[in-house]
Amino acid sequence: MEVQDKPPKQRTEVRQAALVEAALLLAAQRSPADITTADLAQAVGISQGAVFKHFASKEAIWLAVLDWVSETLMSRLQTAGEGAEHAALPALRAVFLAHVDFVMSYPGVPRLIFQELQSPGDTALKSRVRALMQRYRQLLLAVLQQAKIQQALRPGVDLQAATVFFLGSVQGLVMQALLADDAQTIAVHAPGVFAILQHGLQCQPTEFQGAP
Repeated sequence: MEVQDKPPKQRTEVRQAALVEAALLLAAQRSPADITTADLAQAVGISQGAVFKHFASKEAIWLAVLDWVSETLMSRLQTAGEGAEHAALPALRAVFLAHVDFVMSYPGVPRLIFQELQSPGDTALKSRVRALMQRYRQLLLAVLQQAKIQQALRPGVDLQAATVFFLGSVQGLVMQALLADDAQTIAVHAPGVFAILQHGLQCQPTEFQGAP
């Protein structure tokens, strides 16, 4: 039986996905700023001209990368935080470790994000990063609100500050891993870092006695 060619739209989607994957793999090896469309074409096995049949520009490729990152990371974080309604602090830990696992799987992602945040002016890429961080903060606040309802947090804990501390802890781990050029070192320190974070947030057994 003769195999039918994929329709043009499907072929484009397959090529776009392959180029996004190639960009992530190359970004794990070197600075995203140094990655050219020729590099991406070679990684996928197409001509450089063919790249522009699927993306209008190199920026469009990086935007597609960030869109993929946003949807994939948030899906993993939301799954990790699903138990918050019943046990918020364990869910918060699961979110923390899910983010760590994502970074270890895709070390090119923080390289791309940190590089873009350092560039002057406002860009479409920065806008994507801000949108991702806003969704992330909303998820964290929802989990922390559940922890507050469950009286698992110290009285008077600033939930906004707690989200900053949480994100800063993950970013600090990532930065240390980038300096060491070894994303796997994150896994070694992540449980201990979260334990310190949890100790600062968690209500002690006697703290709610007489609390308003």
